[in-house]
Amino acid sequence: MTAPINLSDKGSLYERIGPDALEKLVRRFYTLVPQHPDLAPIFPADLSLTAEKQLAFLTGFFGGPPLYHERFGHPRLRARHLPFEITRERAQAWLACMNAALRDTPEIPDAEAREIYAALSRVAVHMVNAGEG
Repeated sequence: MTAPINLSDKGSLYERIGPDALEKLVRRFYTLVPQHPDLAPIFPADLSLTAEKQLAFLTGFFGGPPLYHERFGHPRLRARHLPFEITRERAQAWLACMNAALRDTPEIPDAEAREIYAALSRVAVHMVNAGEG
């Protein structure tokens, strides 16, 4: 999975939103995940490391420093998620939580929020590894 296409001449998505806004987004996202009945069963009770990994991944994915690679190796997203049953329904639930977190992160301008959502929508589709039911 490669970084999203840079649609701006103003730098990478990471440069445009900045590390603080990205951290706020991830923090808000992980307050929603344990509340979602489709997602809670596949996430650990303690989301600290999960959020840390997500922030590191998104930093590099959006054009910032390769923090995930440096700390955890190649992301191998699909392979790392194979132990978890990820249905289309769960992918949509994940996206719904991310969309809500984006709306609740005013530090991220609307254009960048749309770009983030579009990029993560492609990732979510890629992660589906199980049928419904």
